[in-house]
Amino acid sequence: MLTLHTKIDPSDPRPAEAQLVLPYDLREKCRLRATLSNGEEAAVFTVRGTVLRDGERLTGPDGRVVQIVAALEPTYLVRCPDAHTLLRCAFHLGNRHTQAQLGDGWLRIRRDPVLKEMLEGLRATVSEENGPFEPEAGAYGGGHGHHDGHGQHLLAPVPLRQKIHRPGDRS
Repeated sequence: MLTLHTKIDPSDPRPAEAQLVLPYDLREKCRLRATLSNGEEAAVFTVRGTVLRDGERLTGPDGRVVQIVAALEPTYLVRCPDAHTLLRCAFHLGNRHTQAQLGDGWLRIRRDPVLKEMLEGLRATVSEENGPFEPEAGAYGGGHGHHDGHGQHLLAPVPLRQKIHRPGDRS
C-alpha cells in the first residue's frame, strides 16, 4: 500500500502519477485509507487539523506523487442581489458556525434545508449544485507540520507500529 505523508512544494516539477479524489470531510481526516484513481490503495497520514486542498500534491517514502482533487459534493450556491445582502448572508452563516466557500459575488455551503430557508428569507437566491467544496480555513487555519529543507512539507510521522493501549494493560 502506498503511504502519503508529505506535501510537495507547488514549484516541484514532478508530475502526479495518480489522483486522490476526496470530499471535504475526508480531506480533513488525519488518518485515512483510500483508493487512488489508478485503483491502488493509499494510506494518508496528516497532523490533526490539516486540510488537504484541491490541487495539492503529496508524496511518501517511495517518492511517488499523488494529486489531491476535491470531489463533487451536494452543495448550495448562494447569490444575492447586492453586496450588502451577500454580507448579511455570510454573517448569519458564520454566526451559526457554518463552513462556507467564498467566491466573487457568491457563497457555497453544504446542503441544509434549514439554512436554505434562512438564506432565502434574507433575499438570497439558493440553488442546488454538485461542486467541489473548499471552505475558508478560518482565522486560525494556518499551516501545520514541519518543512524538511527540500521544498517538502512533512505532515505527520508515519507510525512504524501502532499499539493500542487498553486501561488494564501494564507498561
